Amino acid sequence: MANAGEGRGAGALAGALAGRAALVTGGSGAIGAASALALLRDGAAVLLMAREGAALEQARADLLAVVPEGTVGLMAGDAVDEAAVEAAVRAAHGLRGRLDIVVATVGQGGAIGPITATDAAAFRAVVERNLTSAFLAIKHAAPRMGAGGSIVCISSTVAKRVSAGSAAYIAAKAGLEGLVQAAAEELSGAGIRVNAVRPGPVRSRLRAAFYADPAIAGRFLERLPLGRLGDAEDIAGAVRYLAGPESGWVTGQSLAVDGGSELRGQPDLSGLFG
Repeated sequence: MANAGEGRGAGALAGALAGRAALVTGGSGAIGAASALALLRDGAAVLLMAREGAALEQARADLLAVVPEGTVGLMAGDAVDEAAVEAAVRAAHGLRGRLDIVVATVGQGGAIGPITATDAAAFRAVVERNLTSAFLAIKHAAPRMGAGGSIVCISSTVAKRVSAGSAAYIAAKAGLEGLVQAAAEELSGAGIRVNAVRPGPVRSRLRAAFYADPAIAGRFLERLPLGRLGDAEDIAGAVRYLAGPESGWVTGQSLAVDGGSELRGQPDLSGLFG
């Protein structure tokens, strides 16, 4: 953990989220940054957390280029480091003396291959990034949030539509959706809602090379009724809905934003990897 910083434009923003404050973990990633922009445009002050300070600085510059009057704080730290998450929550609360929205986007694949050939340490690392990171965000944010607070986690369609060779990622995302439901029940008495967005195949910086392979992209497109891969902005729109007052009677849900891929299931990628 290092470098808490804040960038602020010239004036206050008006919008449905005016006066509110948000924490976005994984804030320099494609979905994290797009979600932060959606919140920022509607008036929320946003604290971005990610591991790399330079990437955070660039993310803030990109956000303020679009919303120059916005308020964007930074906290460099690892979302599976409990002390770092606690510090980020405090910093987000400090932006406006309150914390209304948490968007937990940290996650990664890895440990690709059959279960019998998967290293236990690699399996645990995937669970840490995808599940423990969300647990820590919920654990430390909830006590600082009041009625009307909203926590949004990023799941995946693999939580419901499995495919061979990704057991660690599937288990982590399925566990995440269980955590969302448990947290929604526990925090309902405080008026805090907890939901997830379940993306389908989304082009991002980390997945750009993967989907650039025509053989891989083609198999995914065959399973997409709407005929295109997703973009981070597609997911950010759902995050914004679940974060805001428009979804005030929604909790414990996982909203699939997937081009219809759950209708047809995961593609068969066998034979494409050694």
